[in-house]
Amino acid sequence: MEKTAALASDILQGIGGEKNILRLENCMTRVRVEVQDDEQLDLARLKALSGVSGYVKQGQQHQLIVGPGKAAQVVDAMRAQMAGEGSGAFDEAERTKAQVKAKYKAPMSDALRQLANVFIPLIPAFIASGLITGIINILKRPDIVGDFATHYPNLLGILGIFGSAVFAIMNILVGVNTAKVFGGSLAMGGVMAGILSSPQLAQITLFGEALQPGRGGVIAVLLVVVLMWWIEKKLRSLLPGSIELILNPLLTTLITGSVAIVALQPLGGWISKAIAHGASLAIDRGGLLVGAVLSGTFLPLVLTGLHQGLVPIHVELVQAHGYNALLPILSMAGVGQVGAAIAVLMKTRNQRLKKVIKGALPVGLLGIGEPLIFGVTLPLGKPFLAACLGGAVGGALISYWKVATVITFGISGLPLALTIVTGKVMLYLLGYLVAVIAGFLFTWLLGFNDPEE
Repeated sequence: MEKTAALASDILQGIGGEKNILRLENCMTRVRVEVQDDEQLDLARLKALSGVSGYVKQGQQHQLIVGPGKAAQVVDAMRAQMAGEGSGAFDEAERTKAQVKAKYKAPMSDALRQLANVFIPLIPAFIASGLITGIINILKRPDIVGDFATHYPNLLGILGIFGSAVFAIMNILVGVNTAKVFGGSLAMGGVMAGILSSPQLAQITLFGEALQPGRGGVIAVLLVVVLMWWIEKKLRSLLPGSIELILNPLLTTLITGSVAIVALQPLGGWISKAIAHGASLAIDRGGLLVGAVLSGTFLPLVLTGLHQGLVPIHVELVQAHGYNALLPILSMAGVGQVGAAIAVLMKTRNQRLKKVIKGALPVGLLGIGEPLIFGVTLPLGKPFLAACLGGAVGGALISYWKVATVITFGISGLPLALTIVTGKVMLYLLGYLVAVIAGFLFTWLLGFNDPEE
């Protein structure tokens, strides 16, 4: 914890101290901060800090990559220090990332980033749910644990509640987060989602058809809460201040709720059904080709920011079918990077590059691919292409074998094996191995210009 506190202190000094901070938060791997005055930032110092493996600026937000789990610890330590008053070998990684994000930023990337920000805070809950469900699947297998399920049904029942809780309140969480991202009232966002999910809807007939609680899933919630935010903002500017506090939530609820039930929930249901059916059909019928295309092009999508548009699709697949066949395919893209990095490690004579790879490979195996991508394969050029080809081979096999996971998103790599549906775990691990080997072979054959010391 002393290292974490020291890193937190160094970051605070590098960003100009507490008074320069407008907003401080974290995601899975990054410390995210918005400041009042960019001139007070000592970027050279921040980038060189031991424990910071990369830096990138997105909009007004400065992001320091410190690693999975560690990001939350560093932010907590920073907040504690504000209340009271890894490895630094990836300098090239942060420079590469900043350049790539700026150069290849797609027109829709900002809007898609807002969409992704609705779901990012839910990642810990998704991870816990998926892993618990994986444990339950193991405990139900007589060939592994014998008669455990027969002797301990209550324990399995409790674990089942733990594993499914996030999906029971999914729409409420999405409603609250959507309101937060767009700047609306958090409570009202939850209320809108509650209206769409209310079991009492089933007792109401509209236009000769019974309403369906939860129809449209998260897509309907997103549409309705965005409308709620817009109406709430308009009413705030129109109503006198003396009555705005009372009339705004009342009128917002009545207007948004009515439009939601009559139009937006059916529209969300149609979109949701089209997404789930289209994605499932493509994977089921596409086989090797679709798997190769999805996995092989995923990392280029990441570079442009367009991958964030896939987040609701992951959620919809799990809500519609109880499993996600897309995530295992896309995870092979990062696996190909592992094979490519191993090939570079064996061929390069650059000691600094070797050090970078040795530091990044362990987290790469666990599904955290940024250090390998931005610090190794992408700067070298051909290894990045080879890694994408290796991922395409793995993705083709995963798609052909119809491997699926019970989790929406949040983990990949080897840990994802714990959440794979029963009977497909070994196939996932085999696809993982093939992707590593393919990424290695493609890199070995294509070669690369070994950087000088």
